[in-house]
Amino acid sequence: MTSSPAVSPDQQRSLLGTLTVIPWCSEPTADDPGDPLLMVYSLGDGRDGPEAGEEAMRAQLERLGMSIGERLTDLGKDSGVPVTLLVEAQQAVLTLPFMKVQCPVPPEWEKAAHMKGQVYLIFAVRPWPEAVPGKEVPAEKLRAFVTGEGLLEGSAHCLAPVLRVRT
Repeated sequence: MTSSPAVSPDQQRSLLGTLTVIPWCSEPTADDPGDPLLMVYSLGDGRDGPEAGEEAMRAQLERLGMSIGERLTDLGKDSGVPVTLLVEAQQAVLTLPFMKVQCPVPPEWEKAAHMKGQVYLIFAVRPWPEAVPGKEVPAEKLRAFVTGEGLLEGSAHCLAPVLRVRT
């Protein structure tokens, strides 16, 4: 997996710092293509440091109406949360009021997203400075971060319907 920047370096003066996304897919089976996941996280390089970045991320998510660790928001049913996800041509385009990112996704991720019709989004409040944009993130490092103490409980979770380009 390779992460992609969501906020350009000149915006590092913000409290959030560099926002990044990384896609991965759960293990497929003969009957199931796996679940496509996409995680948004900060590098913790905001102007006031990682702690201020955590608070800024929490505040942004709460402004959107997302809870931290309490419940899974289904964006297909809760249309009041302004998040969209377009998946086409091995690219995922995630749009929120405070960020927009286009990231490359593997063919199996795109296939799973289209078959499932939704993607599981994780908005990590905790920064991950080691997973810099454009560098490969080994599966074991991703797994260690995601399953690390308190990460999932301290994140916002939602199911985002997959949009496609109409021809």
